[in-house]
Amino acid sequence: MRSASLFALFLALTGPVTFGARLGGLMLQSGGDGPVGAMNSWEYVDCGSPTDAILLQSLKVSPDPPQPGEELTVFAKGRVQKEIKEGAYANVVVKLGVIKLLQKQFDVCEEARNTNATIRCPVKEDDYTVQQTVTIPTEVPRAKFLVQVRGFTVEEEDMLCVDLKIDFMPRIPYP
Repeated sequence: MRSASLFALFLALTGPVTFGARLGGLMLQSGGDGPVGAMNSWEYVDCGSPTDAILLQSLKVSPDPPQPGEELTVFAKGRVQKEIKEGAYANVVVKLGVIKLLQKQFDVCEEARNTNATIRCPVKEDDYTVQQTVTIPTEVPRAKFLVQVRGFTVEEEDMLCVDLKIDFMPRIPYP
């Protein structure tokens, strides 16, 4: 799903930080082998609704869990239910605990052009699969981050809603 809003999601994952079973409108994916919230892990929640312009079907990463200083490949699948046109945007907030590190609005169609995406606005209604590889900066602080992505169409309708939790805390070996 290389639709424009996914690029805002990738930006959230690769900017200051890097980024199941379907239960109603909720989707949860855990990184690593441990329980949700385990050290050095990630998870996401699809906080959107079935009427959103984009339905995120899955989001996976490799390596899992993501590691600072390494390449990260993001695999995403989704369905565009309403054409994504020029003017669509995403609000991205990155937090470290309760401290807001970044709050930015991205023009998702412009970001798609700037990253030389193969799919550009307008994005037609269809199923999409995307694979994007990025490098996670070595300098990423060893901390827990929350990334909130809220996408909107040019008509100001809900396009996508995703909350990501990424834990770069060092693993503590268990005896």
